[in-house]
Amino acid sequence: MFGEIQYLGVSEVNEYIKSLLDSDLFLNRIYLKGEISNFKSHTRGHLYFTLKDDGGRISAVMFANNTRTLTFTPEDGMNVLVKGRISAYPAMGSYQIYVDSMELDGLGNLYLEYEKLKEKLLKEGLFNKDHKKPIPKYPERIGIVTADTGAAVRDIMSTIKRRYPLCEAILFPSLVQGKDAAPNIVKQIEVADNFGCDVLIVGRGGGSIEDLWAFNEEIVARAIYNAKTPIISAVGHEPDFTIADFVADLRAPTPTGAAEMAVPTILDINNLINQYKLRLNKNIKNLVNTKFISLYNLKNSFILKNPMSLYEIKEQKLDKLLDDLQKNMTYYMDNKKVLLERNLNRLQFVSPMALINTSENILKSLRTNLNNLMDKYLIKKHNYLDNMITTLKLVNPLNILSNGYSLVKKDDKVIKDTSKLKVKDKITIKFYKGEVTSEVLEVRNNE
Repeated sequence: MFGEIQYLGVSEVNEYIKSLLDSDLFLNRIYLKGEISNFKSHTRGHLYFTLKDDGGRISAVMFANNTRTLTFTPEDGMNVLVKGRISAYPAMGSYQIYVDSMELDGLGNLYLEYEKLKEKLLKEGLFNKDHKKPIPKYPERIGIVTADTGAAVRDIMSTIKRRYPLCEAILFPSLVQGKDAAPNIVKQIEVADNFGCDVLIVGRGGGSIEDLWAFNEEIVARAIYNAKTPIISAVGHEPDFTIADFVADLRAPTPTGAAEMAVPTILDINNLINQYKLRLNKNIKNLVNTKFISLYNLKNSFILKNPMSLYEIKEQKLDKLLDDLQKNMTYYMDNKKVLLERNLNRLQFVSPMALINTSENILKSLRTNLNNLMDKYLIKKHNYLDNMITTLKLVNPLNILSNGYSLVKKDDKVIKDTSKLKVKDKITIKFYKGEVTSEVLEVRNNE
């Protein structure tokens, strides 16, 4: 009667649903916005996360080839705008959005700007603790930079008046919201910084991140950093921090908290004064008791009751000192005498007269030795001279001429044989006594 029932496999149904989703033109190009949660970055570069809003959530995947277009690093809690397509994942029987591109939503863009500025100022050292100035304990004048209307200024003023009415609170009204707020805050900080305040409170009441954005502006951060007056940041957004909170010398969670941090309470001061009074009275009593005991001891001391004993003790000490002085003087003189005798003995050996006598004896001895050596030297030289004279006499040509010989010269040259002469040559004949000039008449050579 009826046809046989056909049962389908789960995968067949999932594939059929996937084909329906893939064929839907609306789902093939869809734009979604939501908050990222359960974010996971796979080692292969794919991103897996969930998009959610107040009413629901959808799984999302962004493959690695699409992540190259990202201008930020996705994190849980970021509000994003995504473009992609809806399709099924048959293996799990679930649908998800395959994200082609993703960018930060409006608040997300503000968050990105916030993080970039925070990192920049951190590297420049604007958040360093060593730059932060101490907040005075008992200020006489407090400057308040905030809007002149609203709960913030009323809370600050009333808190200061209630806790510490001795302090003067001066308002420097400023815009705290909108595009003109940041320059206005900077101007009022500079005015208040030159007004002679002991501390400044800069802030506003709570609000959204857009409302508080003026306190995340770079010019406000630098104005706080450059101020000479200590500044308490009082932006009423307790869970989160603004850039101004990081730069300020002290951060308060609320404007009321800033006023409480800026001034002490009269009650605390009265308690402190009472403690000082108690401590001072105690110290005075202890000092009086100590002095009284000292006075009592002096009055009952043996010396005051027997003043002569003090004199006797001093006399004995004087005698001992005199004895010691005498002993020391005697010891000193004895040492000096020994030292003097020792030096006299040394002087005898180094006396100038002794050195002169010794030197004279040495000089006499050297003179005698020198004379003896000179005599011996002269005798030796005299004998040498005699020998030389005898030798010269033996070889003296004149002595030979005295034996009848003569010396013949021609042109002042001695002629040793007749080969050097010719007829009519002029020759000089030197005799032992005198000489004659002759002319050669004949030359005979002896062969």
